[in-house]
Amino acid sequence: MSEIRGLVGLRPVDNEAMVRISVPPYDVIKPGSKLEEVLRDNPSSLYHITLGNFPEVSLSELIDREELIKDDVASFYIYEQQYGQVTRTGVLTATKVTPYEEGKIIRHEKTFDDKVKGRLELRRKTGYTFEPVFLLTKAPLDNLLQEIKAKYQPLYQFTSNFQANSELHGIRNRVFRVEEDSQEGALLKEMISQGPLYIADGHHRYHASLLNKQTHCLAYICETKEAKIQAYNRVVKGIVPFEKIRDRLPLVETEEFRTPPKHHFALYSAQGAYHLKAQSVPETDPVARLDCSILERELYPLLGLNKQMITDSRYFDYYPEQDLKKMCQVVDEGQYDLAIALHPVSSEELLAVADAGIVDTDIVMPEKSTFFAPKILSGIVIYKHTID
Repeated sequence: MSEIRGLVGLRPVDNEAMVRISVPPYDVIKPGSKLEEVLRDNPSSLYHITLGNFPEVSLSELIDREELIKDDVASFYIYEQQYGQVTRTGVLTATKVTPYEEGKIIRHEKTFDDKVKGRLELRRKTGYTFEPVFLLTKAPLDNLLQEIKAKYQPLYQFTSNFQANSELHGIRNRVFRVEEDSQEGALLKEMISQGPLYIADGHHRYHASLLNKQTHCLAYICETKEAKIQAYNRVVKGIVPFEKIRDRLPLVETEEFRTPPKHHFALYSAQGAYHLKAQSVPETDPVARLDCSILERELYPLLGLNKQMITDSRYFDYYPEQDLKKMCQVVDEGQYDLAIALHPVSSEELLAVADAGIVDTDIVMPEKSTFFAPKILSGIVIYKHTID
């Protein structure tokens, strides 16, 4: 049902070049952040291409310095990330780009043309795709990937170094190159063709591929059970201060601010930490039952906030689950009034929304509802895409 083929294009010449070149996805590099400063100060960083002012020049310099080499042998790249005690393995591929209505690539978020202008301009200037779409498959892919890792020697083996300014810092990475024409390459194509692929992360990267009329997109694919979704928590500055509506909520005071159970919320404010239970959970509605949807109904109106403000940094900012302390800090500093921690969305909940959206395209996940961790490094393979 889904179709993949091997990647051609550019890749780092060795492990040391990989460490210098590879970067987190462009959309998690916040302007003015310490991470951006670290990447900007590194002349080899892919940052100068994905977010720089002169991407063609930066790309040419990497090639001229022989930090990137050309590879025209169509290949799949098995990509292993080790973080803490957990290991996740997927495969980097060229995945066929098809319209959503065909049901081969299934989304769970809405996409907007204006949000992909920069990605389109970059691809059209350079002729390459630099950052993968993160896709999920229900096929039993992981066993095959483990067999490949046992048989092949790694092409790259390195530890990411972003000076502790990214959740990808310190992750141990291994990459195995499998030619498309090999026995294992044929097995990968056959297994992934068994069903549709679900977009986990990178909806606008896929949308850019559609608008660019690409035949294939750069994609990372892993088995659904291998994908860990963190809670995507938020700090809020309401039109109505939290202190003024606190007594209208059934709050329970708590000693600490931590990830709550499903359909509960942990709150942190200048007045203390609290626990809040959802008042109503419509179990049969795959979107309305999500905790982020419950917040939109039960808490945001009291703060004078609405759905249109969710992406406005004057009122909201978002942090992955491991950044609870940072959230408390921005509240203590007065940047926002309230920190809210949620329980993570499950893979089953995400797939339920995505499947419902096949029938009704208006059914999508609310914005800022999932955070897949770890993210996929950009720069492992730079894909020379083709236009239809």
